[in-house]
Amino acid sequence: MPYNTIEWLLNGDPSIRWQALNDLVKARSKLVEKERARITKEGWGAKLLSYQDNEGTWAQSLYSRKWISTTYSMLLLKRLGLPGNNKQALKACSILWEKGIYKDGGINYSVSYSYSETCITGLVLSVLSYFRFEEANVKILTEHLLKQQMKDGGWNCRSYKGDTHSSFHTTINALEGLREFEKNYPGNGFDIEKSRNKAVEFLLKHKLYKSHRTGDIFDQKMTRLSFPPRWHYDIMRILDFFRECNTKKDKRMTDAINIILKKRDTSGIWPLQQRHPGKTFFEMESPGKPSRWNTLRGLRILQWWES
Repeated sequence: MPYNTIEWLLNGDPSIRWQALNDLVKARSKLVEKERARITKEGWGAKLLSYQDNEGTWAQSLYSRKWISTTYSMLLLKRLGLPGNNKQALKACSILWEKGIYKDGGINYSVSYSYSETCITGLVLSVLSYFRFEEANVKILTEHLLKQQMKDGGWNCRSYKGDTHSSFHTTINALEGLREFEKNYPGNGFDIEKSRNKAVEFLLKHKLYKSHRTGDIFDQKMTRLSFPPRWHYDIMRILDFFRECNTKKDKRMTDAINIILKKRDTSGIWPLQQRHPGKTFFEMESPGKPSRWNTLRGLRILQWWES
């Protein structure tokens, strides 16, 4: 990879710098953690933390005010790499758990639902696991989510309404939540890898973004580069997940990899192509402009793919 691309990443926000140092440069752990600690004091992480209210929430909302609610603020802090022992984040974790745990073992923030919402359960599991919330509570969410896995290997938040085919979106949210649990609570008694392998096969049967019936692109937005992904599935998100898990490479990933390659410009940088509509406290990058987030992810995906 071009040195000037790495240099450009290292001139970015602390949340970009520590990940570039860790994932691309393979710097010493002390240097990586020193840079990561800056997230709480400067840049995007410090700015987002400043919007937390005295009660411990963001926008006085648990989920529904996209993208400024507590759930989505915490998801972004996780993606920035906020250290897991952050007191502000742990306070928010307690609220997400206490206000969301439902009688079926999942998360339900809606008074109109008589069941937990699978996508939200996956998102909240990801947050609580990352910040190492109380293990007994997090296990409840994990067990619930594993029970929701469908026969075809994925997940669908509309299974309660009779849907029998899994959803790209729900599946990636469940996978990321279970992966965070697996990483942060070793020896947990659950066979997360077995569950993940079934879901990976479901996605591979769809070439990661295509209809299994027609072979056509299921949704063009899945091939466009955005960040943060929020609850949305796209090919860069799933390929970065495969990289993080060191998933076995498969020829059925090739079409998605080629799309990623074509979106890189001659200087080795990827753009931000779209953002998901909704309210935000601030924007990190502008659509149509070079994106450090997508360049960071693109480079580490290719590093994994080509290794």
